Amino acid sequence: MVVGVLAIQGDFEKHLSSLSRCSQPPETLEVRTEAELARIDRLIIPGGESTTVGLLLERYGLGPAIQQRAEGGMPIWGTCMGMIMLAAEVEGSSQYRLGLMDVTVRRNAFGAQVHSFEDTFAFDGQEVTGVFIRAPIVTSMGPGVSELARYSDQIVAVRQGNRVGTSFHPELTDDVRLHEWFLKI
Repeated sequence: MVVGVLAIQGDFEKHLSSLSRCSQPPETLEVRTEAELARIDRLIIPGGESTTVGLLLERYGLGPAIQQRAEGGMPIWGTCMGMIMLAAEVEGSSQYRLGLMDVTVRRNAFGAQVHSFEDTFAFDGQEVTGVFIRAPIVTSMGPGVSELARYSDQIVAVRQGNRVGTSFHPELTDDVRLHEWFLKI
């Protein structure tokens, strides 16, 4: 299995590090081109700046290639900005997005960068620590979407088939359980 991490902007190196610490580390690949995307079995879209990443995905044609791979069943996990990119709708914005999950998200729902925080909560039945940095929340979900976690009564993790979105950054902790969980999808 080869796990790709979108590496055009954002904290992709932290995801690669987390994957390398899994009990059975997968082969990994930094994904910047369609050719690299074609070589992977799973994709992580990391945190970063959604407007910038959206423009780059659109400009270089990687967005449609990701959509095509998703339609073919490839598992995709978006963390923070990655969840924004996966969403069908972004409140108050017409920014480019992949539209691969039937959710609406609100950007920066917990405040600005200075309001970043770390806390524990339940994710799919287990307690995890999440790092929230200008984190989005899910404000509405379509019928095919499952809620995986809430924090402060806000939806912060969702799943739709092989696609997962999390508002928080598990890659910024020492805990690799969520990465191992994604490898089993």
